[in-house]
Amino acid sequence: MSLDFSMEKVAPSGWGPIRQVPPEGWEIRGKPVAAFWREMYQVSVEETFSAGHALRGYRGKCENVHGHNYRVRVTLEGPQLDAIGLLVDFTQLKQVIREIMGRLDHQFMNDLEPFKTVNPSAENVAKYFYDEVTRQMNGLPPGARVTDVILWETDTSRAQYRPGG
Repeated sequence: MSLDFSMEKVAPSGWGPIRQVPPEGWEIRGKPVAAFWREMYQVSVEETFSAGHALRGYRGKCENVHGHNYRVRVTLEGPQLDAIGLLVDFTQLKQVIREIMGRLDHQFMNDLEPFKTVNPSAENVAKYFYDEVTRQMNGLPPGARVTDVILWETDTSRAQYRPGG
């Protein structure tokens, strides 16, 4: 039996509010349930920086030069820990994030690559962090990866990037 990823089919009637694994033989997105809901470790690091930008092609206040006190959260996950019991060294992850932030902090992002051509929207800045952290993180345990990046422009407005597939 195969399932779409809808709440009705992921959580059939009679199942409690806690995520329960469907019966053996069921599939989600063409994968056996056991592969879809495998045990994973997850770590996140949050940092802040300030930068300015202007949205090209936007009609409204944000087409003008303005700035934000950004907050970025990078999350990694993986099915196993390294020899000393870590998914990732927080210090290494923070160093990578801070190096990326150092390029943007107190800068006008429109003047920096890749934002000379890519609009510096929250969505694109989140993807930029995803791409850069993924490129720079070395020595992760097998199966570990960056799962997503969340970028807040304000306390109530955020964008998230996670790869498809």
